[in-house]
Amino acid sequence: MSELKNKVLEVIEDAKKVVYGQDSMLEAIIAALICEGHLLIEGMPGLGKTLSVSIMSKLCDLDFKRVQFTPDLLPSDLIGTMIYNQQKEEFSTKFGPIFTQLVLADEINRSPAKVQAALLEAMAEKQVTIGDTTYKLKSPFVVLATQNPIEQEGTYNLPEAQLDRFMMKITVDYPSFEAEKSILNLKMSSISELVAKLGVNELTALKEKVEAVYVDEKIQDLIVRIVHGTRPGNEHFNQEYEGIIMAGASPRASIWLYKIAKFKAFLSGSDFVSPEHVLSIVKSVLGHRVLLSYEAIIDKIDVEEVVYKIASSKI
Repeated sequence: MSELKNKVLEVIEDAKKVVYGQDSMLEAIIAALICEGHLLIEGMPGLGKTLSVSIMSKLCDLDFKRVQFTPDLLPSDLIGTMIYNQQKEEFSTKFGPIFTQLVLADEINRSPAKVQAALLEAMAEKQVTIGDTTYKLKSPFVVLATQNPIEQEGTYNLPEAQLDRFMMKITVDYPSFEAEKSILNLKMSSISELVAKLGVNELTALKEKVEAVYVDEKIQDLIVRIVHGTRPGNEHFNQEYEGIIMAGASPRASIWLYKIAKFKAFLSGSDFVSPEHVLSIVKSVLGHRVLLSYEAIIDKIDVEEVVYKIASSKI
């Protein structure tokens, strides 16, 4: 267990030598790869989101494709299409960039709803339908999506159904003074010198190790209480949030709190999950799943703070 854990820590340390001041993002990316969940990364342009994903794919030796989402992107540009061959008088399948292990959906909220819909099947079922044929995707298959803040020009809101498919949404902020100063001295050669520390076999072994982490029934109850506490009308719902929360989190939130808490415990060297492990991921797992009322948005109430308070009150 310790040897695999050390390899994960080595990957994070290697990535930190190139991506400065974004430690939580790097840890979230490796969590997505091990738990096989999709990750949404929100932040202003130029904060190293794309660089982090490409470096992690290199360190984990995974097939990697980047798709730049634009307003004129079509579903066929993403998943592929049927092409007619006049000489053979038959159709052949041209596979799109989604047929890989790690897809970077760059600026995902710049493309319209029909492209988002094309992504949904791949994210939920790990398969893609082109014409009449359904194709299984490689394993692991993980979508790491970056988005600009909603207020930016030319962005579309992601539909709730798609947001729910992401195991976590993390927000990337500007680097600190020291981290930004380090960026000035970064040489491109240091990126090309990176070598893979993990492969598919190690990621599979890590997934098994993480799944083996013990979760007491009291912690399971806590996880479900937290998620139920976000749903208006539920017996666990705090009345003080009446009129603030419009819709609570789905059962997927419970599943991901459970899985990522195990990953957090594994990474910290513990063989069981504690309430602290659950609390540390509440904001990123529940923040994008809980919908605030129109009045709460006008009052600039922070949804992440709301879900953290709800979770803290359930312990």
